[in-house]
Amino acid sequence: MKFDVSKNGTSAVLTIKERKLDVSISPELKGEFILLCRPQVKSLIVDLTEVEFCDSSGLSALLIAERQMRQHGGQVKLVGVHKKVLSLLKISQLDKVFQLFDSVAKAQKN
Repeated sequence: MKFDVSKNGTSAVLTIKERKLDVSISPELKGEFILLCRPQVKSLIVDLTEVEFCDSSGLSALLIAERQMRQHGGQVKLVGVHKKVLSLLKISQLDKVFQLFDSVAKAQKN
């Protein structure tokens, strides 16, 4: 899986550099989320700008991050969600669970 991680104080940004968020990368992504979602991190921003497809295992990885962050009062913010991925989030009603933003800068401000 190709990704970048940057940390800035209590915020972490994970940029996924893959077109598909599916079963082929979700186990590695879940592991990365578990490492990132620590009590000192209050905001985890997941940049999905390059992701054009997501399946249930991809959603499962995102939900693991959300659950880990919620346990210590943090939150997960999704950035650059592609139309197809947004459709899946809406169908599964996860658009109500995650905050969605157009850019990393906007996500960091809120």
